[in-house]
Amino acid sequence: MRRRQFLGLAASVGLASIAGSYWPRQGLFNPCLTKLPKDLAESALVRAAWDGIAVNQVWDCHVHLIGIGDSGNDVWSNPQLDSWWHPLQYAQKLFYLNAGCVHAAPGRVDQSYIERLHNLVDGLQPGAKLMLLAFDLNHREDGMADRENSSFYTSNAYAQAMAQQHENHFEWIASIHPYRADAAAALEQAVRGGARAVKWLPNAMNIDPASERCDVFYRAMARHDLPLLTHAGKERAVSGNVAQDNGNPLKLRRALDLGVRVIVAHCASLGEDKDLDQGPHAATVSSFDLFARLMNEPRYEGRLFGDISAMTQFDRAFFLKQVLARPEWHARLLNGTDYPLPGILPIYSASSFVDLGLLAPDAVPVLDAIQKHNPLLFDFVLKRSLALNGKRLPARIFETRHFFERTSHAHSRQT
Repeated sequence: MRRRQFLGLAASVGLASIAGSYWPRQGLFNPCLTKLPKDLAESALVRAAWDGIAVNQVWDCHVHLIGIGDSGNDVWSNPQLDSWWHPLQYAQKLFYLNAGCVHAAPGRVDQSYIERLHNLVDGLQPGAKLMLLAFDLNHREDGMADRENSSFYTSNAYAQAMAQQHENHFEWIASIHPYRADAAAALEQAVRGGARAVKWLPNAMNIDPASERCDVFYRAMARHDLPLLTHAGKERAVSGNVAQDNGNPLKLRRALDLGVRVIVAHCASLGEDKDLDQGPHAATVSSFDLFARLMNEPRYEGRLFGDISAMTQFDRAFFLKQVLARPEWHARLLNGTDYPLPGILPIYSASSFVDLGLLAPDAVPVLDAIQKHNPLLFDFVLKRSLALNGKRLPARIFETRHFFERTSHAHSRQT
């Protein structure tokens, strides 16, 4: 697609509203540069970011594995995403492909995406890994798959295969819809295959986390000590049939009370939800505030966690500041990037953190340059460079491997 067409489409689906408040210095399109120049790789900002980090413990816990199936593997995107009759879905797919640097790879999108991930990991420090997310289909209430209302699909088999074929670069996280008749069996298979967690996006997958239909699945997860990485708050990255109420953080009480370790993606940092603790007809409040309420309940200590993926986006920056201001949470936070989103240049602005008093102004041009070469490194260096009253996010937030290598989980995978 020519640049003018792409720009017109972007404006038609909402990027014009972003440009109305500021025009991103980075532009709209990822140039997909490769090897980081030596002056950037050896800059004081990058060196300081890695200082004190045990690199072999760095597992980015939120990396989407996407594709279109041209490799012959079980990965799929809805044909609506290729139709001008569905302009929002069409634009989203194009921006995701550009973010993943596979927009110019006809016939080998799947393979090019893996190659790009390799390139990005190699641009980090040796020993760092990415945790690839499978993504199950939307399912109806009767437990049957609903492809029409699914945006994309990445099978557990594909995620597992990529992790096993590239074991020095990747781990994998399964995705299993709890309404499936074979959900418990699929979980057992995923555990045997080395899955480190289960990923849900309840808003888009039609999962009500508070439903008793999830109980059997929750008990199986607790038995294996397999964490649940689940989106909470407003969902905007996946269009189509989205049930925003399913993202209410308070609905995760059911999983927590049944013994599941729950990771709330993005710390529920967008949107509003009903305060269900006050009844079904209560007023709506910030989703982040509901997440904070759960985090502050002593009974969920050691069971409820948050990931800070996507929180470097300019419209989540305020909430990342709130996370920095809560040192009592820091031992319960895990780092992820939500890749390929850091490759969508217009939704990130390092200068927004300068405005919040968290980042030195001279860091911005360095970070902008890094983002065009390596969005993963950009996200990592930005987070490590933030400071509130002289205090940074601690190294342990980025050293997530220990969380996913719990002894009981390792034992369950061997039995």
